[in-house]
Amino acid sequence: MSSSTETAVSEVPTAIETVSPAIALLDAQGTVVGWSQAAQQLVGYAAAEAVGQSAAVLLVAADDRAKVSRAAQESTLWGRWSDIARVRHRDGRSIDVRLCVSALSGQDGLDSWVVWATDKALLPAWPAGATAPVPPLATLLLTSRVPIGVVIGDTHLRCVRVNDTQGALDSTPLPQWLGRRLTEVAPGTGSESLEAIMHQVLESGDSAMDVDYQASLPANVRNNRMLTASVFRLDDAQGRAMGVCTVSVDVTESRRARERLAILGEASRRIGTTLDVMQTAQELADLAVPFLADYATVDLAESVPLGEEPLAHLGPQNGRIPVFRRAGLASIHPGTPDSLFARGEPVFVSPTSPFTSVLRSGKSHFVPILDASSGTWLDHHGAMRAEKIREHAMHSLMVVPIHARGVVLGVAVFVRTEDPRPFEEDDLLLAEELVNWAALALDNARQYVRERSAALALQRLLHPHRPAGGSAADVAWCYLPTDSYHGIGGDWFDVIPLSGARVALVVGDVVGHGINAAAQMGQLRTVMHTLAEMDMPPDEVLSRLDEQAIRLTEAEADPRHPDSTTMAATCLYAVYDPITRTCTMARAGHPPPAVIDPHGHVTFPDLPTGAPLGLELVPFESVTLKLAEGSVLALYTDGLIEARGRDISAGMNRLRAVLARPAHTLDDLCSSTVDTLRAKPPSDDVTLLLARTHSLSADQVASWQFPSDFAVISRARTLATRQLTRWGLEHLAESTELIVSELFTNAIVHGNGGCNSDRRVGLRLIRHEMLTCEVSDASHCHPLLRHLRTTDEHGRGLFLVTQLSHRWGTRHIPDGKVIWVDQQLPASP
Repeated sequence: MSSSTETAVSEVPTAIETVSPAIALLDAQGTVVGWSQAAQQLVGYAAAEAVGQSAAVLLVAADDRAKVSRAAQESTLWGRWSDIARVRHRDGRSIDVRLCVSALSGQDGLDSWVVWATDKALLPAWPAGATAPVPPLATLLLTSRVPIGVVIGDTHLRCVRVNDTQGALDSTPLPQWLGRRLTEVAPGTGSESLEAIMHQVLESGDSAMDVDYQASLPANVRNNRMLTASVFRLDDAQGRAMGVCTVSVDVTESRRARERLAILGEASRRIGTTLDVMQTAQELADLAVPFLADYATVDLAESVPLGEEPLAHLGPQNGRIPVFRRAGLASIHPGTPDSLFARGEPVFVSPTSPFTSVLRSGKSHFVPILDASSGTWLDHHGAMRAEKIREHAMHSLMVVPIHARGVVLGVAVFVRTEDPRPFEEDDLLLAEELVNWAALALDNARQYVRERSAALALQRLLHPHRPAGGSAADVAWCYLPTDSYHGIGGDWFDVIPLSGARVALVVGDVVGHGINAAAQMGQLRTVMHTLAEMDMPPDEVLSRLDEQAIRLTEAEADPRHPDSTTMAATCLYAVYDPITRTCTMARAGHPPPAVIDPHGHVTFPDLPTGAPLGLELVPFESVTLKLAEGSVLALYTDGLIEARGRDISAGMNRLRAVLARPAHTLDDLCSSTVDTLRAKPPSDDVTLLLARTHSLSADQVASWQFPSDFAVISRARTLATRQLTRWGLEHLAESTELIVSELFTNAIVHGNGGCNSDRRVGLRLIRHEMLTCEVSDASHCHPLLRHLRTTDEHGRGLFLVTQLSHRWGTRHIPDGKVIWVDQQLPASP
């Protein structure tokens, strides 16, 4: 296991880890022939005092002496006996110890015994059934149910005594142990390291505890074992080193259990770090290799949305042949040569493949020893795939279904190649646990992608598709949805043509994320379009929009929880007139616009902030600016200038600096601004709308003032016809004369006071993308189009205007109203 996973599991430190068990070597009569320093520390007797004495004299109670004698005669399980006994300390006090005795074999054929003991007060009380770290060897030595191997080596580290358990641990017959060193019995780097530690113990006398090493088993045994050993020096009667005692315990299963726990712990940290389906699948594959497998793939079925077009079916098999896409891929070999398909490519499988059966049944396919010979299912699974399996010696296979909430999402495949061990049942359980963890993350990502795709599609549908500023301005825009797990936000923008060649520029931001924010954005945008068509001043538009936001909130509120539904949004609304080169704007809690003059100087107009929509806190105010031709208006949402840990003023200063850079086109300026300023990753939607202003020249506009008198209508028609002739629009003269007549008549009849020379009626013709005819008067009453009956003799004027024009309407001006009519111009050759 790698160091990253090893550090994921920390063993609980206990006092027993620092305690070395007392070791004594006894001959067949129970006489002490070897004594360790730990034994001296436990009972106080030095080797010179203990060696040559009967071990029984150290036992206080006669019953303990009798039990030890019976155990030696009966040769209990594994040739070992363990129990609590009371021993006598050199200073006369008694100590309760956990005592173990194990039989040894030697070349001389005589029996001998090794005894180890530890003060009972120092032993930890492991809770029954608790999942604890692997206990130190001092504890395992004193657990009667744990098989323990013992090897006694001389001063040259040759084995002179060994017990039966040691032979079972490494599958080496006892005769092969006797007279040989560890590196001769089991060659390998593990035995060399352990033998070096034996040399140190022999020289220093300090015991070495809990040394892990891997037993090198014969070639016909597949599963190597992990052993933990402790080494103790044994002294003779003169206190000289007579050899070492090496005690070993098989901790293979406990180590594997700890590794599995570590891997599962890593899974909780490394799988599902994002809401990206492909990334989550790759995280599963990366974790599996090399901790569990040498090669792993994660293939997701087409039911999992990957943000791409659905894959095509290949043919019928229960109605379909499943098609997968490789979403995760990992191998111990660089470049993953073991895979036929690269990550992201479609993966087609045979209907007889185990992958298909796993999808259909929802159960794992487990092949501990894979038969890659001809005549197996591999022959029906594609020659290239069979060749890959044989080329890379894939010998063990697990195919695990990925399912969550009753839906099968795909399959995960785990293969061993260079690791000679076949997969075991525990490996399958671990693989299924990892896949289950990843399945929840994948399903969360799948649902997020589905909701985000729906919200993004809704936003795209609700955003303008081809915004244009007409004769008033050139426009460029950029909208970037956030990658945040909260989902896309409620940003919107609009470019709305208004009467008289004017244009309205709108940018707004609904508070919140997800499909609800997108839907609320759509509602506000629809209302905004309606209000813009009514041609009201910007402050009045925001006031009406605020009222509608409150009504929409009240209509959607739950009567039981009226405060549970809210709609809050910010908005900036600006109207630019290319005839006067004025821009009137108002904002509702939105960041101020930026104005770039033709020389590249950037300013932020002093515009009253206003309260966000839906709160109805303060009235809105409009400000009118005079703009030089070629100025650029920049309207944006806060996602462009705000970021975590950065003040909004700093963001506006950065925006000022970026907008001041020279750019070839408006589109270049828009894209470079967003690329420079947006947060990475963006935590909020980013919207930027740029408009470079134009002005209409004097020869595109003609205007006159007349007294409110029917006698001037003929004069107004004549002047309008003359102007159209100058513009080369003679073909529109007849319709324009009729429109002027009807609008003048309406203004005189329904204006204040009827015919009155003190009242003035204005006429203005504008040639831009349309031919606009405007008639103004002092009345604030708006005309209404009537659907006339055949018996009506009057009221057909506006109906006639409607038939002759592209569209018409009215708007307020400070001293009255304007009725305007647009006629389409012929297309340019």
